[in-house]
Amino acid sequence: MNTAVIAAFFIYFSLLLILGLIFHKKQKTSSDFIMGNRSLSFWLVALSAHASDMSAWLFMAFPMYVMLGGMPHSWIAIGLLIGMFLNWQYVAPKLREMTEKYGAYTLSTFFEKRFADTTGWIKLLSAVVMIIFLTHYLSAGLIAMGYLLESLFSIEYALGLSIALFVVVIYTFFGGFTTVAWTDLFQGIFLLIVILIVPAIAYTKISGGWDTIVRMAEQKQIPLTLLDDQSFEAIFTGILLALGWGLGYFGMPHIITKFMGIKDVKEMYKSKWLGMSWQLITLAAAAFIGLIGIAYFPEGLVKPEMVFVEMVKSLFHPFVGGFILCAIIAANMSTMDSQILVCGSIISEDLYKFLRKNPPSDRSVLLVSKLGVIFISVIALLLALNKSSTIQDTVSYSWSGLGSAFGPLVLMSLYSTRINRYGAIAGIIVGTAVVMVWPTLNPLITGYSLMPMIPGFFASAAAIYVVSRATEGVRAKSP
Repeated sequence: MNTAVIAAFFIYFSLLLILGLIFHKKQKTSSDFIMGNRSLSFWLVALSAHASDMSAWLFMAFPMYVMLGGMPHSWIAIGLLIGMFLNWQYVAPKLREMTEKYGAYTLSTFFEKRFADTTGWIKLLSAVVMIIFLTHYLSAGLIAMGYLLESLFSIEYALGLSIALFVVVIYTFFGGFTTVAWTDLFQGIFLLIVILIVPAIAYTKISGGWDTIVRMAEQKQIPLTLLDDQSFEAIFTGILLALGWGLGYFGMPHIITKFMGIKDVKEMYKSKWLGMSWQLITLAAAAFIGLIGIAYFPEGLVKPEMVFVEMVKSLFHPFVGGFILCAIIAANMSTMDSQILVCGSIISEDLYKFLRKNPPSDRSVLLVSKLGVIFISVIALLLALNKSSTIQDTVSYSWSGLGSAFGPLVLMSLYSTRINRYGAIAGIIVGTAVVMVWPTLNPLITGYSLMPMIPGFFASAAAIYVVSRATEGVRAKSP
């Protein structure tokens, strides 16, 4: 165990805790804890939303895809950029305005009030589905964290992810939405700096520079253009990659709830351009890491997902390298804290209030929110310790599940006056069901390997529209 690397690890986690204490303020109301009382600045919302999006995938999976498969895998980044831009453009400002109008702090409560559902079924169904997928998503992040800490710092798997989760829970429990936003901001800036510095230095170590990368790519038959060829199949495959990831943004509670916290909705356009600039730079840098890896590791790697890790190890002193590699941890933690907070909010705002016969006091709602943070963290930890599925499968399942169940409903609830509560319920059920059964149906229906997101999203949208039209006589009130 390298003491310099371990020292870097503990210094980074100590900085997070200190940051959480600095920006911590006493939570007097549940609104403070869940939504920061809608008081965040545009730049805090921008970087917090995007940091909540990117996990260790940015440093590990995406560079690996590019290093092994070349630039055609950049269609994933294109899909993410387009999807997030559309999210900022069409979801962020309208969702911020309408959730304030309805006094909603979670998507489940927004759906209930938007469709005037007095039965409580929309709130209950959407809350349960969100918690299921978000908890699985969180467990995937914990599994990745455990493997990383085990590999990078020689810390035993269970101990490593327990320490990481403990740090996240502490600052989330005491600081709520505002502290999570500030820590996400810090981690977003930190990983941006790291993901720019490392490939820049690594590139200078390649004799011959870009020409060497091109030559090595040709030898390994790795394409350096967006399309392998100009065939319809290549174009269609690229579009499927983009859709499979980009469509998910509309239904990600831990991302779009950040839009709801901005103080002035008129400044949302500033958040959009700041956040999109951050995302464009980080995705481009991650792709560049993959391209550099083609020549930097001419013999390849036994574990190609460790391309960034091995690059850092070869370039820096163990202490500096250990601190830089904390950027991967930062990417994971900035996603995890937002997911934990959203789950805690759902438990208090949606489930606790639903189960109470009489309206609970704000103090009790605040307490349940904090207890929910602990409860969800423990469940996710148990799932992560079990390691019953792979990280990639769990992330794909959770991303597709949330995007399919809620993406179409978010869009249509903001822009359509013809859908009702029956259509909303149908959309959630159909989107969830398609994601669950698609791995079995896919080979029976098409030769293309489709992410469950694509059929799930469009099937959910169709169900919302068809069922709403069929029950038009009892549609909910328009906003």
